[in-house]
Amino acid sequence: MTSKVLLLRGINVGGRGKLPMAELRAAIEAAGGIEPKTYIHSGNAVFRGRVTECALSDEIEARAGFRPKVMLLEASAFAAIHQDNPFPDVTDDAKALHVGFLAEPPVCTQADLDAARGSEERVLLTSAAVYLHTPKRLSGSTLAPRLERLAGVPLTMRNWRTVEGIAALLDE
Repeated sequence: MTSKVLLLRGINVGGRGKLPMAELRAAIEAAGGIEPKTYIHSGNAVFRGRVTECALSDEIEARAGFRPKVMLLEASAFAAIHQDNPFPDVTDDAKALHVGFLAEPPVCTQADLDAARGSEERVLLTSAAVYLHTPKRLSGSTLAPRLERLAGVPLTMRNWRTVEGIAALLDE
């Protein structure tokens, strides 16, 4: 049975969408997941089993009263995104490097993102992810606030520290 990575969007941020990680683990198990492990309180988990995004959304809504956006990735897909980091020179500054996990292939091109980025930013678009190096952090990024609209598909961002943490959970 293969492992999966769960990325929730917009939970435990600014007092909205409160979801304790114990509740998230219980929701994963109720939806059919096995041995769920969570990383920090922003909706990152790994587990084994056959679970659908819809089943997880239903379980979370029943337990917490809201329906978050759910993204599930096969462990191998997550590992490939982690391994393919085009900016290994900045992994020591984990808050300046971000990965936007795409729900489906983007409608934009690399040229579109290059034209929209700030002068100090670097970006690389793949069919599964957008890698964004923002030396002035995400809050100082020219591209980050427009990234999902430009990509034309749903995405959820994680900083490199979180990507590394999830990868470590997969390796356990």
